[in-house]
Amino acid sequence: MALAILAAEEAKWAALLGESPSWRTNATREVRHKTLRVAQTRIQTVLNKLAPKDAGRRNAEIAAALEKVGL
Repeated sequence: MALAILAAEEAKWAALLGESPSWRTNATREVRHKTLRVAQTRIQTVLNKLAPKDAGRRNAEIAAALEKVGL
């Protein structure tokens, strides 16, 4: 679920990148977007450590969240 939330936030900020005439706003949006991508990677790493080695035995919710965000 956390990955799905981060994916939605990342998509929101990705759509806004470079849209503002202000360079500061654009820089802030880029930082937020990058932060969300780093958070996704960290959560993915933790989930991979917690998940069984056999992908077929993963918790259904984790598998669905990973599939939804394309990881």
